[in-house]
Amino acid sequence: MNINRLLYLGAIILCIILGLASRKYSFILPPVVSENAGDTIWAMMVYFGFRFLFVQKGLATAAILSLLFSFGIEFSQLYQSEWIIQIRNTTLGALVLGKGFLLIDLLRYTMGIIFAVLIDLIYKKGLK
Repeated sequence: MNINRLLYLGAIILCIILGLASRKYSFILPPVVSENAGDTIWAMMVYFGFRFLFVQKGLATAAILSLLFSFGIEFSQLYQSEWIIQIRNTTLGALVLGKGFLLIDLLRYTMGIIFAVLIDLIYKKGLK
């Protein structure tokens, strides 16, 4: 496996751990962090997932795909049918699909993807 792919896999796992921790321990975090961290870190995970899948593509490709995917998931929450509500009522379904549309989530996703791109750029600059 390509070393970059392994690093992106590590970043995905770290995002999952941090995202779950931000929800579980939200009561000890400052409100601005507890209210925004989960969705921001989720979007970072999505970005690193696209970098993992398409390691040979550029950062812009991963960023665009991440925005499209994240926004698509958020807008899909406007669709309310019994079968998808049942999926969203499970833990995994709620983590992946969310529960309800929030406009602020689009900003959180955008910020998370920007943070992830910046981390990626810093990493790439360190390799040179």
